[in-house]
Amino acid sequence: MERSGEEGAAPDEEDGDQEGMKAGAEEAGCNPSRTRYSSGVPDPADLAVRLWRGLVHQDQETGGVVPDGQAEVDEPERDAPSVSPSSFMDTCAPSISSLSSSYSSTHHHPNLSPSSSSSSSVLSLTPPLPPSVELPAVLTDTRLTLDVYQGGAAALPLIWGSVPGQLRGIQYLRLGSEDKPGLDGALDVLPNLTELRSLAIRGHCFYDTQGDPLPGLLTTLPTSVSSLSHLAHLDLSFNQLSCLPPCLLSLPVLTSLLLCHNHLSALPPDIGRLSSLTYLSLLGNELVSLPPSLGQLKALQTLDVSHNLLQQLPDEIGSLEELVKLELSHNKLKQLPESMGSLFSLRELVIYSNDLRLIPHCLNILPLLKIDVRDNPLGQPPTPPPLPPTPDQAETKIPELHLGFNQHSFCVSSAGCHVFLPGGAELLFPPGCLLNTTRLEWVVKRPERKWVQLEEHDILLSRPLELRPHGITFLKPVEVCVPYHRTKRREVVVQRFDGQSCSTLPTVLRRGSETHSSHPGGRPARLACCAVRHFSWFMAVSRPVMDSCSVTPAGALLVSSSDPGIKLHFPPDSTVQTRTITLQVLQVSVSEVQAVCGDPQASVSPLLCLSQTPSTNFLQPIKVQVPLPSGVTGHTVDMSCLHLLHGDPTAQTWTDITSQVSLYVTHLYAIFYITHFSWYWLWYTTQRCVSGVVRKVYQRLKQFKVQFLVLQRKTDPSQVMLQCLPSNKVDSRVESLSEQYDGPQPSDLCDLLEGEQFFAGFERGLDISTERPDCVGGRLCFEFYSYMKNLKEVYICPAQGHNSPVRGQVSFYRGEIPNNLPEEVARKRKGHDSQWLTTLPLRLPALNSDNSFNMEEPQYPPLNLGDPESGYLTEANLLSISLQIGQDWHGIGINLGLSFQELERIQYKYRDNLGGLVLDMLFHWARGQRNAGPGAVARLVAAMVESGRRDVADEIEDIVSIGRRKYSESLRRVGLEAESSSLGETQQ
Repeated sequence: MERSGEEGAAPDEEDGDQEGMKAGAEEAGCNPSRTRYSSGVPDPADLAVRLWRGLVHQDQETGGVVPDGQAEVDEPERDAPSVSPSSFMDTCAPSISSLSSSYSSTHHHPNLSPSSSSSSSVLSLTPPLPPSVELPAVLTDTRLTLDVYQGGAAALPLIWGSVPGQLRGIQYLRLGSEDKPGLDGALDVLPNLTELRSLAIRGHCFYDTQGDPLPGLLTTLPTSVSSLSHLAHLDLSFNQLSCLPPCLLSLPVLTSLLLCHNHLSALPPDIGRLSSLTYLSLLGNELVSLPPSLGQLKALQTLDVSHNLLQQLPDEIGSLEELVKLELSHNKLKQLPESMGSLFSLRELVIYSNDLRLIPHCLNILPLLKIDVRDNPLGQPPTPPPLPPTPDQAETKIPELHLGFNQHSFCVSSAGCHVFLPGGAELLFPPGCLLNTTRLEWVVKRPERKWVQLEEHDILLSRPLELRPHGITFLKPVEVCVPYHRTKRREVVVQRFDGQSCSTLPTVLRRGSETHSSHPGGRPARLACCAVRHFSWFMAVSRPVMDSCSVTPAGALLVSSSDPGIKLHFPPDSTVQTRTITLQVLQVSVSEVQAVCGDPQASVSPLLCLSQTPSTNFLQPIKVQVPLPSGVTGHTVDMSCLHLLHGDPTAQTWTDITSQVSLYVTHLYAIFYITHFSWYWLWYTTQRCVSGVVRKVYQRLKQFKVQFLVLQRKTDPSQVMLQCLPSNKVDSRVESLSEQYDGPQPSDLCDLLEGEQFFAGFERGLDISTERPDCVGGRLCFEFYSYMKNLKEVYICPAQGHNSPVRGQVSFYRGEIPNNLPEEVARKRKGHDSQWLTTLPLRLPALNSDNSFNMEEPQYPPLNLGDPESGYLTEANLLSISLQIGQDWHGIGINLGLSFQELERIQYKYRDNLGGLVLDMLFHWARGQRNAGPGAVARLVAAMVESGRRDVADEIEDIVSIGRRKYSESLRRVGLEAESSSLGETQQ
């Protein structure tokens, strides 16, 4: 029996809206619910591509490895029986061809009505379907697909009234359930479709304007559905069912039943009447128990009751003789029945995220069983029942506090508080954590090297969240929950920076509160939560799953949770003192290795990263078992091509140690013995210089393929957005910005490491303000993090002496090149600057006589804000400051003294342009300061502080300080030192 972690994404990282959405495709043909259309006919080519991508990704999930940085695609849902790609495509092919022919006719003849464009389609389906949709587009010989179009269920009565003879013969029917009147009409027609074999009535097929899935409205089925004697597949997922419709128990040949994400609290006691059932999914319901009659489902092969409220299982579950897979994750199970030892066909048991403290010994007799036991308190003593509350203990609910983007401080009393921060983060202060009411602060930082210190294979998933004051100590632990982006095949942990060093905290993953989400109306954020007693910087980081154990003189065994074939055997007397061992496994794509090293025969095992504390050598050799490279077995292996590589993470070197260790192979595994820990990698290749190739491949695995963007705002070409994105995210980003920005095409592919620094410099007639704090040596500084938005918006102008249109360029350069960067990457450009990455062009229109661009849109007039006492801010300074204000503009405007009427006027004028809104607000106030007397800059700084934007206030003070220094230096250069000194004294 092997215990392992699930190879797909962690349970907290799965998209709940996708659960249970795959099985409809197996028997109903194509799954059009995966493609959303607001109107019109779907592109058949696009539909085919989506189906093919789903199949390819399913194959990758089961057999391949997706490397870090590869484009992410939707995960295949896991609540469906397996199906071969060929059978799936055969099933889908008629539907795709019919859609294609229909689309071609309507596309090339847009003026033809549905009644006149096709002699076989005299029925008008408009409404409820879009005007261009004809009957052959939804109805083929045996299939009727109506869940591609919103409200499409209402078309079923129309089709039945027009061609009942053709409709009686359909075998596959798909309906959306988001439209209640249309659904009711469709349900009345169902009993007449006596040849039906597959029926899907699902919610979540479409999305509203905010991007939220529309819920299904099905609450029951008419009793007449029991007349569908040929129905074998039924999918009612994402609906409002509170009990199992009784008519389903009379379906004699029903083999697959999907009831995912409904509101079922119990199953009928006679569920055993469904004797033909082989697949049953009840994922995401509210079941608290299962009936004993469940054991009568003798043909059942897959049972999924995960994400429910089950506290125990009936003993009769041991009667499911044909059961192959049992999903029980995310329940409240405290024990498993001994009768499960009779499930001799069981191959996969998923029981993670329960309350199991013991695995029954009866499961040990099932040698082929694979068990996932993560997130269970195995081996821990039973938790004692809570003490009854004393009479003086009154149950109090912790108050909630929802903060806005401009509220960067809040107060917490001894009663505690549950604080919800913008963006999805949550802070839970338990009662009694503070003696007195205390004001606390929060701010989300841009990732910088001084706060973010990543390990070799770590990936940053969130911006650093700083909580202040740092020196405060809480009497009880405070829960800090950081929202993070989705990640695959990795564990997510919270990393804390205390001002000197980074540390990893014990982390629990969960979804945020239902009443609070990262986007209004969206799903709750994924949260990485930790308990702390001190405030500092917190961020979410993903890393390869880390397994650890303590090795005593008695010996130990460590098995990888991500790959159970990797094991470390520590014999007795291998150590005198207790040691802590950690193991990380980095999965590697064989195809990528072959592409990099140029050897089509190359294959590799997972990369082992081993470490120990203390780091002294072991007294006895440690046995290491690792799977053989993909495609290699003990019977076919050529030992001369098998190489064991030892990696030194500090020196970034790889050494072939095959001849220095005892290495032998079994049918599936390679076994070797070592006395100290580092990194180990098993290669199968015909090349001779293995070490150099391995170093090259390893460096490539850490790099991300990125592209650079330079976009100019259409209404103001002097406002430029610079951005660096992983290549798989570029197309969607360009499309989303195309309405407001113009710019050159994305650059060619470049390689960047997680956390690497790079710069953007303007050349050939272009210039920017060098007073920006992030401007180093005339170049703008960036930090690349694969899951962050690496962007800046800046204002550029023609260099001095240019009055005609300017065709300039912006070039991107590496910063301080890391020591472990491959030379071939650092030498991308042969010439004076080996740090060059790419160059993209820019164009500025000509200037008018008043030094403004020839634009139809009005430009902001140049001004100097301030006075000698408080300092000056130029127009370029204000433009730079405006880029950082963002959603806080309204609160800042109020604190600057602008009236609500003025702010409402500005907001209406720029309701679709946040950048223009902020600029108008700031310059409107600045123009009003011309006659307001001295102290304008001081008032601006005070408004920023009052609005919780201390970071912007600090930047303003820095700009003013730089301006004063430059002014003093200019006076000194022209020989006016005395006036400079006196001016400095008056300013002080």
